[in-house]
Amino acid sequence: MTTPLSLTEQLRLFSGGEREIAEAVLRQVLPKLHEIAVRELRRERYIAPLSPTELINEVWLRSLRKGGWEINSREHFYAISALAMRRVLIDFARTRLAQRRGEGDAPDSLDEKASLRSTADPDPESILQIGMLMDKLEKADREAARIVDMHYFAGFTFEEIAEITGLTFRQVRHRWEKGRDWLKDRMK
Repeated sequence: MTTPLSLTEQLRLFSGGEREIAEAVLRQVLPKLHEIAVRELRRERYIAPLSPTELINEVWLRSLRKGGWEINSREHFYAISALAMRRVLIDFARTRLAQRRGEGDAPDSLDEKASLRSTADPDPESILQIGMLMDKLEKADREAARIVDMHYFAGFTFEEIAEITGLTFRQVRHRWEKGRDWLKDRMK
């Protein structure tokens, strides 16, 4: 008799390319993915007229189904999923902004923007700006960008991030503050 595989083991098999396990994995992770999607869409409610299910489908079709991710744990999987959702929303904002500007017009530079609009009422330009800044932060300080993604976008606590990454609580908090300050300086 074989023992059933844990979700982490199933996720590792799935990320390693075993497509037969995809449906079983999706059934198990769907409730948490739905929770993450609801949180992300609440944050970006004026940008993406998507349901949580539509966002999950987009992420699944674009990223997760392809595999190739190195998944260490279920928490790591959810963090990656939240990042993928953020990227879908940034792409959606980029598309809406291009349509609004007439596709071929040059976008305003980030320097021309005095500040982001209120995060309670984000627009495609602010979402796009945050996405571009996160890409720049990732190039400048990959660890800080990862912590900002996990804390701000995925909603993990510092304790959870420390457990997932193997860093100490203090290291996580330091990288969060460094990344947050880097973003604040560039959003002014």
